[in-house]
Amino acid sequence: MYFYIHIPFCESKCHYCAFTSLKKKDYEKAYFKALKEDICFHLEQFQIQAKQIKTLFIGGGTPSCIWARYYEPIFEILEPFLAKDAELSCEANPNSATAIWLKTMKNLGINRISFGVQSFHTKKLEFLGRIHSPQMIFKALENANKAGFSNINVDLIYDTKLDDKKMLEFELLNLEKIKALITHLSAYNLSIEANTAFSKKEHFKKNAPNLMKFFIKELVRLGFFQYEISNFAKDENHSCKHNLAYWQGLDYIGCGLSAVSFCKDKRFYTAKSLKEYIAKPTFRKIEPLSLKDLNLEHLFLGLRSIVGIKKSKLDSLQQEKIDILLKEKKLFYKNQRYFNPNFLISDELALYLSS
Repeated sequence: MYFYIHIPFCESKCHYCAFTSLKKKDYEKAYFKALKEDICFHLEQFQIQAKQIKTLFIGGGTPSCIWARYYEPIFEILEPFLAKDAELSCEANPNSATAIWLKTMKNLGINRISFGVQSFHTKKLEFLGRIHSPQMIFKALENANKAGFSNINVDLIYDTKLDDKKMLEFELLNLEKIKALITHLSAYNLSIEANTAFSKKEHFKKNAPNLMKFFIKELVRLGFFQYEISNFAKDENHSCKHNLAYWQGLDYIGCGLSAVSFCKDKRFYTAKSLKEYIAKPTFRKIEPLSLKDLNLEHLFLGLRSIVGIKKSKLDSLQQEKIDILLKEKKLFYKNQRYFNPNFLISDELALYLSS
């Protein structure tokens, strides 16, 4: 089983962010009380046994803007259920992940830290609405290293209107400086989402496929292994196990405001507002998924990652289309699965196979 916990609080809202994030207003105590109830209920509801949780991912929001002591009761509840070699990840921002916070989270059991870096360039950070400086990035990485973290990810955003070859080369130069300190990199091309500060500002996105190809090629040249359209690891052993579970369509539990769970052919959603969640943290809206829904997800997730798509899950029409793609060398076949060598066309391939 795989477990996700959502922390919805942030110090400020980034301009591109469509995730549920709220400014801290003394709701932390009530939220974590509700979160404990939610976790306990769903451990029982899903009949989770001792040592059965393979990965835990604490995301947000900004988990590092919450005092580390708030997480202690959460780990007391989860500890008996965590596998001995479980991957325990937590997101953090460079400005709020202090040396003390990092050390405390490490002592609680977190063994993988993910920093929301987004850019090393001051002007681009301001454009994205980030509140940390480039200097804070290097200090946070230094503090994480001192705290004992040997599995560190950084997030980057590209394909913004500020990105040209010179900007991307600047990002790559700084990545080279920290390459020895990190084991993983997530590079997301900017998406313009509704209900964000960037909403209806389509020109803020560059839409430059050649620059995207250049950036990915250079990340690989730096020594990163691309295993999903936006994810790169130092080697296969440092791929994010938690995210791989999503892409493989495995069952997972999500607790916290706006968290999602998935089990067999159903998706479960928590209450929509903080007030509703705190009042009834165990509530879930259930969405039944049809065979068509599950097939479409299998195609989209498999084609955008090294997971691939299972031959046994394809119908006769999809198999005919697959044969065409094989002849065009847009896919290759291995061990009863079809794989996509060019993740940048994954959506196009999935739509073709599902139409």
